[in-house]
Amino acid sequence: MINKDLPSDNIYGYALSQTLMKVAAPVTVGLYSPCHSRVNMLLKSIEAHMKNEAERKEQNYGGIKPRSTSSATYFLSAIIKMLFYIPMWTEQNQSHTNVRYIFVKFSAWHFAGSDMLWAGLVMRLYETLQLSFGKLLIPLYRITQHEEEEVKRVIEDSEKDWRPRKICCCPLWSLLVVVLTVILVIAVLLIKCGLSRSGAEAEVKGGLGMFEGFAIGILGFPAFGVCQFIFKLIKNLIMNPGFNIRCNMNNSKVSNKLGFMNEVWKEMRVISCFIQFMEVFERRKIRVVLQITYLDRCTPKRITGVLDAINILLSDEESPFISMIAVNPEILVQQLDYADGCLSKEDRARAFLNRIVTLPFTVPELCDISKCKVFRSIAHHLSRSKQEFPMDEIPSVSHVQTSEKSEEIELRRPLISKDCNIIFKPIEEELENLIESAFECIYSEKGKLHSYLTGDTISMRRIINSIRVTVIIMEVMKVELPSMEVLAAWVVLADQWPCRLSWILECLEDQQQRVELGRESSIAAGKTLWEVFSKSRLELYMIRDQINMHQEQDGDPELFELFLKVDFKLTVKDANRFELATVNLDHSIKKELSRIRGSSARRDTVGKETLIPLPISSVINMSTEDVCNELVRLKLPEKYNEVIRENELNGQTLLYSKNGEIKRVLQMSMGEWTTFSIHFLGICPPRFPLLQSASPPRPSAVTLGDCFHSHCHPEKPERTLHAYDS
Repeated sequence: MINKDLPSDNIYGYALSQTLMKVAAPVTVGLYSPCHSRVNMLLKSIEAHMKNEAERKEQNYGGIKPRSTSSATYFLSAIIKMLFYIPMWTEQNQSHTNVRYIFVKFSAWHFAGSDMLWAGLVMRLYETLQLSFGKLLIPLYRITQHEEEEVKRVIEDSEKDWRPRKICCCPLWSLLVVVLTVILVIAVLLIKCGLSRSGAEAEVKGGLGMFEGFAIGILGFPAFGVCQFIFKLIKNLIMNPGFNIRCNMNNSKVSNKLGFMNEVWKEMRVISCFIQFMEVFERRKIRVVLQITYLDRCTPKRITGVLDAINILLSDEESPFISMIAVNPEILVQQLDYADGCLSKEDRARAFLNRIVTLPFTVPELCDISKCKVFRSIAHHLSRSKQEFPMDEIPSVSHVQTSEKSEEIELRRPLISKDCNIIFKPIEEELENLIESAFECIYSEKGKLHSYLTGDTISMRRIINSIRVTVIIMEVMKVELPSMEVLAAWVVLADQWPCRLSWILECLEDQQQRVELGRESSIAAGKTLWEVFSKSRLELYMIRDQINMHQEQDGDPELFELFLKVDFKLTVKDANRFELATVNLDHSIKKELSRIRGSSARRDTVGKETLIPLPISSVINMSTEDVCNELVRLKLPEKYNEVIRENELNGQTLLYSKNGEIKRVLQMSMGEWTTFSIHFLGICPPRFPLLQSASPPRPSAVTLGDCFHSHCHPEKPERTLHAYDS
């Protein structure tokens, strides 16, 4: 049973935060939800959990403690290390368990007016790092440590984390000490000699003037070097990447400037190397979490630019970035499909996202208890004025600083709960063993799951990350865990065949609704998903033209049959068990299938007593006697029942035959044929079309209106699907 005392969104935030702390960077998370308020609350919950877990690990760490960023010597020590030492990559400093997280909040809507939205992302990232490390350290690192040529890190066998910078086989710090000593001695001699001699003695001791000139000449070289260093430092402080990008973001000529993207990539490389340097200095890992919100509000071209930036700029193997794209997937996919010139004709929006996202996380719908809490909170908030709302009732998440505007906070307030401060128990070793055993079910040669994987490494990473999230969610929600092989099989099924699985879940949901209405008997928990799919596969085939872009995501259909029919006989019970823990399946696909199938339209209207058009799902499964029974309900003459039995006109025959042939066989009058055709065939009267296309047509794809106004059968152009058809 699920522990309903806990807020479900906080559970999802906790599960995702625990997964992000385990996966290797870089990673791109697709946080999918149609509700921006829930997304913002989830992001806050994730940030709070990650920071709390990082603090807990540091407090319980038994080795050398990481450097405190609030200490007085932190900044000075970092400057000394940058000037006189070079970091060494060792097994010890590369295996730190402590992590420091830096959260970068980027609202794409604030930069929507720019021609290059991705440039605003880079600028926001640089500004946040400056606030976290100080404005001096990044320019100082660029001057003293960064090399223009990319050098791959090499793990060395050493116990030391630093080696001194050397000039002529001498440490730089020792040469600096010698130079400072010489300067000090010369300065003392000059002062002493200048105070002891008189004007007459100056003429006699002309040689002393030559000594002074020589001393000044010697002091000039280090003075020139110091001035040059200070000049470079001031230049980098003023002309930083954020300043340059800010000046060029709204310049239309910048988009035509060759090499600008490459220059920004170099700046991202500097930031990555700087963070790697600070990891050795702070004695812990550093991860930068990019929280990208409101991207689905921007134009298609700008959306594609941001996704390309994430894919190109943040895809380095050693990149320390965790990108979280919080969007409404349905709107985002629609926008990308309309991005003319951004995607090739063969490239679909979901395929484009799948190449970037390594951890899809679809936020499930609110449970009934959460809906009650949200509704009560909204009603309570609207019933009181803004002045009467006590400030101590405004919920907050510990250690999280928000910079949103007041109206955005007011919008999110009804969904934010004080329950977000609930601290979950840390992941136990037993749970880690379960997760590892689930991985073993896939890569073990004795099993069969590995044969269903594709050669795409991004897909493999999605499966690995999704398994971890699923196990954690089910453990926290107190759901009975199945065998790890079944759990891994479910995750693979959702990743490889999202459209077919969404169809199965939609069929189960519709059937459960009919059970609640008393029209059908309860669903057997032991019924296999393949049996559910087999019963409805003909209906799915008939609407194939309308769901073509969704079916393109699915893998081999023969492998799908082998998966569910032979190797992994998942049941309805398994589907119900994984309902709230399936986060790697985009729910917008199921919603689209539900809309096409017409379940939402007929949910409260289709009944035994109502003489309205029947859905395709009902007509397909009708036998000859069922058709006759419907004719009795329509109060048509008994002679037509004999004709139907004689010609064996069942539901499939009615749907796949031409309308003219059916009319010729039945020999009905005009009024009787109208009643029969509307009820069984779904033919709309020409003067009152039930469906109209709501979106403008696109030459490169089948429009929604085209899908609805033509039946999938190529030889029946006169038949039109009605509002209750699937």
